[in-house]
Amino acid sequence: MYTIRTASLCYDFKNLRNLMAKASPPRSGDYLAGVAAVSHLERVAAQWVLADVPLKQFLTEALVPYEQDEVTRLIIDGHDRVAFAPISHLTVGDFRNWLLSERASTESLTAIAPGLTPEMVAAVSKIMRIQDLILVAKKCRVITRFRGTIGLANRLSTRLQPNHPTDNPAGVAASVLDGLLYGCGDAVIGINPVSDNLQATTRLLHLLNDVIERYQIPTQSCVLAHVTTTLQAMAQGTPVDLVFQSIAGTQKANDSFGINLALLQEAHLAALELKRGSIGDNCMYFETGQGSELSANAHEGLDQQTCEARAYAVARQFKPLLVNTVVGFIGPEYLYDGKQIIRAGLEDHFCGKLLGLPMGCDVCYTNHAEADQDDMDMLLTQFAVAGGTFIMGVPGADDVMLNYQSTSFHDALYLRQVLGLRPAPEFEQWLQTHQIFDAANQLAAQRSIPALFKPALDKLNGYCDEHA
Repeated sequence: MYTIRTASLCYDFKNLRNLMAKASPPRSGDYLAGVAAVSHLERVAAQWVLADVPLKQFLTEALVPYEQDEVTRLIIDGHDRVAFAPISHLTVGDFRNWLLSERASTESLTAIAPGLTPEMVAAVSKIMRIQDLILVAKKCRVITRFRGTIGLANRLSTRLQPNHPTDNPAGVAASVLDGLLYGCGDAVIGINPVSDNLQATTRLLHLLNDVIERYQIPTQSCVLAHVTTTLQAMAQGTPVDLVFQSIAGTQKANDSFGINLALLQEAHLAALELKRGSIGDNCMYFETGQGSELSANAHEGLDQQTCEARAYAVARQFKPLLVNTVVGFIGPEYLYDGKQIIRAGLEDHFCGKLLGLPMGCDVCYTNHAEADQDDMDMLLTQFAVAGGTFIMGVPGADDVMLNYQSTSFHDALYLRQVLGLRPAPEFEQWLQTHQIFDAANQLAAQRSIPALFKPALDKLNGYCDEHA
């Protein structure tokens, strides 16, 4: 029992799980689940009590029982006590103060990351304001490699997302070309397929592989099919760069996705055996999002932000190239408005980076949420200031296949211009070599189609003429 008493009030929190949920900033999903604080007073009381909880408590009081949840077992069994030792004497509140101090350098944050559990970082995020989340995340540095180097200081990468409502190859290729001409695609060229079957996945993987090889682009491709489909594709010799999977923070939620840790391990090993990375072997791509556990009725009584942080333990196990919080995609039932989406995106980035993950954010919202593009501009800018690893590049910021609002190729240009951010170095060199960017990493003044792409453009124009 966790209790706080004043002269006129008394609040009792029956266990650490309950305390964490009551301390969480307000969001519609927690109200829907019946775990949120019933008043601002109760929330502040819970935050006050949570600040005095020793970090060691999270190693002895599992929020989801060890015996029934393999994510809990992964967290506890994989905990690095040596890395934890320098901060093991701290409470949650002390930990916040340490993170904000000059003692928490990039080097020291990197050193303690294996000693942190998701519940510890979720707890400290609940007593931090937005500027705190930005400051600490900015100090974290997570670098990954496949064909390019992702996550270096003063760099911002993009996922070029050329989704098409019918998986039409010409439509996909046109969006890829458009994105490349705006300097997008260094994190990954990744397609959400309309049809998650082997034939469609294989066709799209071959298309992306042909584009990357033909133009010698230092990037990687991914078709965001279910991991079992990608395993089949690898088994038949299809060129697979990154293996994708949506993941969650409880075993029950992962069961609903049709996955478990053993299946992810099988896919990871299969991808490593292909040896397709030219400068590194980070070959996994994971996506998450607050509310996915609740939507599967598998949140185990946890608040959605703590569930989200636990998903990062799953991701960390497989040393991914990219992790993406698709923060506003599930809808207003979980994150009601722009304010909740902004807070959630910065929490996710903070927690993931503290745990040692290369965090991107799909700065997005659904059309029935109480949010608009101004809200997304706020999160977009704050995320980049916080040192975010990558964002989405969607034609016109409007995904015509998934039917949600995201960020555009122009948004990446905006961030790079305002904050002086650059693409991954290998991709930057490619852009400059082909005169897409100039030496100052601005779009080349002469905006004619580079000679490199003229044959492809002629082919696309011919295809459109034939099907007009």
